[in-house]
Amino acid sequence: MAFDGITVSAIVHELRQTCLDGRISKIAQPEKDELMLTIKTSRRENGGSLSSSQCKIVLSANPTLPLVYITQTNKVSPETAPAFCMFLRKHVLNGRITDIYQPDFERIIIFEIEHLDEMGDLKKKKLIVELMGKYSNIIFTDENDKILESIKHISGLISSVREVLPGHDYFIPKTEDKLDPTKTNEKEFIETALCKPADTAKAIYSTYTGISPMIAGQMCAQAGVETDSTSRLSDNEKHKLYEVFDEYMNKVKEKEYTPIILYENNTPKDYCMLKVFSYPEEARKHYENASELIIAFYAEKEKLTRIKQKSVDLRKIVSTHLERDIKKYDLQINQLKDTDKMDKYRVYGELLHTYGYNIKEGERSYEADNYYTGEKIVIPLDPDMSAMENAARYFDRYSKLKRTKEALEKLTISVKNEIDHLESIMAALDIAEKEEDLNEIKRELTESGFIKKKSNTKKQRFISKPFHYISSDGFHIYVGKNNYQNEELTFKVATGNDWWFHAKKRPGSHVIVKSENKELPDSTFEEAARLAAHYSKTDGESQVEIDYIQKKHVKKSPGQPAGFVIYHTNYSMMIDSDISGIERVE
Repeated sequence: MAFDGITVSAIVHELRQTCLDGRISKIAQPEKDELMLTIKTSRRENGGSLSSSQCKIVLSANPTLPLVYITQTNKVSPETAPAFCMFLRKHVLNGRITDIYQPDFERIIIFEIEHLDEMGDLKKKKLIVELMGKYSNIIFTDENDKILESIKHISGLISSVREVLPGHDYFIPKTEDKLDPTKTNEKEFIETALCKPADTAKAIYSTYTGISPMIAGQMCAQAGVETDSTSRLSDNEKHKLYEVFDEYMNKVKEKEYTPIILYENNTPKDYCMLKVFSYPEEARKHYENASELIIAFYAEKEKLTRIKQKSVDLRKIVSTHLERDIKKYDLQINQLKDTDKMDKYRVYGELLHTYGYNIKEGERSYEADNYYTGEKIVIPLDPDMSAMENAARYFDRYSKLKRTKEALEKLTISVKNEIDHLESIMAALDIAEKEEDLNEIKRELTESGFIKKKSNTKKQRFISKPFHYISSDGFHIYVGKNNYQNEELTFKVATGNDWWFHAKKRPGSHVIVKSENKELPDSTFEEAARLAAHYSKTDGESQVEIDYIQKKHVKKSPGQPAGFVIYHTNYSMMIDSDISGIERVE
């Protein structure tokens, strides 16, 4: 679910309670489209003494996942601050936040900041956060709404609606003629929203700004009205729907927020800042405030989105080499099929040596008994050549194809091994969760020759660690994130009687169960197999075949890259890839 006006309203309420009158003590830019402000506040307690507190505000203009929330967790920032960050530090570092508000129920948060300029004069600035999907931005203006700088520059070539460039006037783009839901009345609600020829929920969220499809659907469900068309609503149903709509908006006006994550099949499906009634209580999880909910709902999604963005270059390198190798391999296989006729040419040559004395000059073909099969065979001939010359020609063809086959057999094995290696690296990119994981994959690509090694690059220290799970029976399970970790787990971490799991004939992680010389219960075998299925290239299958065997029977594959092994006499099982019930250790 994207940020809607109600979510923004709840965040603004929390920001005003926590950060209003606070001073901006630090400004960082951990991502190219994200700011982190550290705010220090001082408040007088009932006893008259001053108490100080500190919090951090994350402002993200990520086009995929724009967010604003309060946190106590720091983020790693680049050693050299980006230009936008330096510009903000120059103007509003140590500035005081005098107001935080949401204009016209839009997905926009405006921070008004007072600060002293170089001459010691009091100045006012605005930091505007627009949470509008791919149009999200963070814009810095003066008190007269003149743009001073922005985290993203938008020229007329990019947008015909509005330019966001230093020196331009700031205004909120009104691309849709929507109304403020907090300032409506029953007459306007019925005559505007409910007169549209559309399903009822769509009529509501397309008329009023800041209302999401989910909230509009909840309003209809609570009012007990059909959502397929506004034309079918009776006057009584319209009145009842407005009462529910008004109840929701009154909660927003009174700041009566109830942050809830809604679950479906034990998976977070959606969230809401107001109490909804169509989900049972056991399918809801309540939070103290909007920031806690946003962190819980979006933290994993945001982390994976960032990693996916950062892995784009590595993915391109891998996919480019992979496409080239697959084309090369297909061409070599077709060439290898052409060499199947070499034995036919050898037989032609031998038969011509045997029966050549019977062949007259100028013959275009000769039918002979094939003493290998006992059947008749017709041999094409060049009429300008003698029988022996034709035989020599066929032996030459046979020798050439034999040499080609021998060379191609070695080449196809080499190219197929490289394809398998690249597919295993792509699988590692799919499960990478941290920047350290990407660094380790980049190291493998460099050491394997897929990325050119820079001579002056300092050797980096990588701290990426395997996934760690504990089975329902208390056994420790480790899952490799890449080929280097697979190699380490299998040949250094695992001992002889530990169990080893891997998806059959497909790229994926090595899974090790530390048996501690005990017999594993069936449930642990199944959980380890599910992990092996989950962390492999499944191509959407509901069931995956998993090989498992004691580690002492797993051997390093000679001449192959890290993580490639051979094994025999293994066990196998078909299993799904659902790991939701397995405890993960962070």
